[in-house]
Amino acid sequence: MKDVSNIPFAILAGGLATRLKPITNTIPKSLVVVTDKPFLQHQLELLNKHGIKKVVLCVGHLGWMIQEYFGDSFMDIKLSYSYDGVTLLGTGGSIRKALPKLGDTFGVLYGDSYLPIDYIGILKHFIQHNVDGLMTVYNNHNKYDTSNVVFKNNTIILYDKKNKTSDMTHIDYGFSILKSHLFESYSTNTPFDLSDVIIPLTNKKMIIGYEVYERFYEIGSPKGLMELETLFTYNTKPDDAASS
Repeated sequence: MKDVSNIPFAILAGGLATRLKPITNTIPKSLVVVTDKPFLQHQLELLNKHGIKKVVLCVGHLGWMIQEYFGDSFMDIKLSYSYDGVTLLGTGGSIRKALPKLGDTFGVLYGDSYLPIDYIGILKHFIQHNVDGLMTVYNNHNKYDTSNVVFKNNTIILYDKKNKTSDMTHIDYGFSILKSHLFESYSTNTPFDLSDVIIPLTNKKMIIGYEVYERFYEIGSPKGLMELETLFTYNTKPDDAASS
């Protein structure tokens, strides 16, 4: 099997982070300090711990500040940057513009998500299957965010971010693996959402689901930011703290 540690990861870090204003009036969300360091540093430390070697940062709002802070490497990870430009391109458009840096196969993470999972194991699982995509899913039951996936018998039956159904007990966890050819029919510099690519894959059964069991953390909201502060400061999951 190929060395999956060389599969690049795209981190989507171009949004305006309106829910974190006024903090993000002057810095991008990736540089919001959680405990004692920028959030992106926590993300990169986690990826480095799991042996990931290449990261492409898809940046937009104040993205130059991220490049100025981190440069072209962090620990054992090579960093490169893809800028949206004047118009924010959305999650799908940002990936489309970054394709020359991403190659044939790549992982995708959101710039506000902290996901403590086995990245190398999931990459290996993807390589073993002849599919165009993989989506990690979590049995969320609407607890941490609104569930948007019907996942049964290890299969994604339905994924829909807008039209929710009562049997959606799982959620798109926030880490996907995709093939670059899925984006080539879209024009560069055209805004679109990543779900525009993934939903047709679920309909064609060309994407597999990979269930994870560790809850996700995020800094996209003040509540999520506080929960992650709790995790990092006390090494205690917020759920555990609430039940003690």
